[in-house]
Amino acid sequence: MPPRPRKSKTANAMWGGRFAAGPAAVMQQINASIDVDKRLYAQDIRGSLAHCEMLIRRKILSAKDGAAIRRGLRRVLAEIESGKFRFQTALEDIHMNVEARLAELIGPAAGRLHTARSRNDQVATDFRLWVRDAIDGLDQRLRNLQRALIDKAERHAGSVMPGFTHLQPAQPVTFGHHLLAYVEMLGRDRGRLADCRRRLNESPLGAAALAGTSFPIDRVMTAKALGFDRPMANSLDAVSSRDFALEFLSAASVAGIHLSRLADELVLWTTPQFGFVRLSDAYTTGSSIMPQKRNPDAAELVRAKTGRLLGSLVGLSVMMKGLPLAYSKDMQEDKERVFAAADALDLSLAAMAGMIADLTVDTDAMRRAATGGFSTATDIADWLVRALGLPFREAHHVTGRIVRLAEERGGTLEDLPLAALQAIEPRITRAVAGVLGVERSVASRTSYGGTAPANVRKAAREARRRYLRA
Repeated sequence: MPPRPRKSKTANAMWGGRFAAGPAAVMQQINASIDVDKRLYAQDIRGSLAHCEMLIRRKILSAKDGAAIRRGLRRVLAEIESGKFRFQTALEDIHMNVEARLAELIGPAAGRLHTARSRNDQVATDFRLWVRDAIDGLDQRLRNLQRALIDKAERHAGSVMPGFTHLQPAQPVTFGHHLLAYVEMLGRDRGRLADCRRRLNESPLGAAALAGTSFPIDRVMTAKALGFDRPMANSLDAVSSRDFALEFLSAASVAGIHLSRLADELVLWTTPQFGFVRLSDAYTTGSSIMPQKRNPDAAELVRAKTGRLLGSLVGLSVMMKGLPLAYSKDMQEDKERVFAAADALDLSLAAMAGMIADLTVDTDAMRRAATGGFSTATDIADWLVRALGLPFREAHHVTGRIVRLAEERGGTLEDLPLAALQAIEPRITRAVAGVLGVERSVASRTSYGGTAPANVRKAAREARRRYLRA
């Protein structure tokens, strides 16, 4: 039989009046969250300072006690930031660790700070502040990656590469056009995070445990002091909702999926079979046994970290789906998932921006690949529609026969003599040669959003204006 867990000798001094004895050691271990939620220290102290100022203004707290609390909280903050603060598991979480140290510094006045609030509204406030700060940091990371992509796209607005569908050569595009597709995706990622930030920017502080408080507090004052747009309208909702965290994880997961797609293309493009781009020593690693290897490990790890983001979203969704109102201790598990996801996305964005800025492009290899796979076949079909007036479906059929002939002869579409083309469609003239080169193909795609180099240069300028100068 396993040994019986030892019991703690005394109840928690912060909440233990109802209890005659302390928790079992294993209970203390499972109940504590300080190893995770100590990351909330700055937000917790900021919220406490705002709460303190409001209590003074509403004459719930004396100016003398308020001054001592302010002074003590600032010293606690300095101790944590300097690494001198000793976090205690027995005190469970960041809120009680801060309050206990405050009591050591200023005495009984520290206990007055918790008037008219609960750990329930306190943690909800801290968590919203943290996610808001994380969104602001991630927005800058996304912006930096957009800048790296736009810079590279401008330099390669006319560099022809194969465009793919089903990972098969489809039509030629330019490398700049391809990169700008990710700029647009990242722009929507920034929009989703901004929407999340806007919706979460309401203050739970003052909702207390779940029902509000009988003290004459001013929730508008604390909301304004903390940069929130308004107080949350319902005290039950304020302490029990974590939809802001779910929305954050959802937006982060979509961003991670976009990064994973780009990372996977970098992995493909750096292989000898593609050879489109090269990453330097800064973003590759070698092999312990094969001296010739240059592995795109940074890209592979970005691709892998998307699993952390999606796992965090699923984990928090499952945790929240069956919880009755208001607060349950299950919700203590929310922060670890959000912290892990934010860290993974932040690191992935930094690594991807570095890779994009670092990579060199083999334009010759890209062009050679673009000329293969009969990628200008659609240009022939379009020419048949424009020049001969064929219905597109008929033009598609004629072009398919032309492609089959080129394939049988083991050459390209440009290698076929005019007589061979006319044997399939007698009305074809020498003018069809004007659409067969890959450079001509991309230059012809002048529709809005198309891959023509002039379009790409204009789109890069517009993306720089929209995303980087705001």
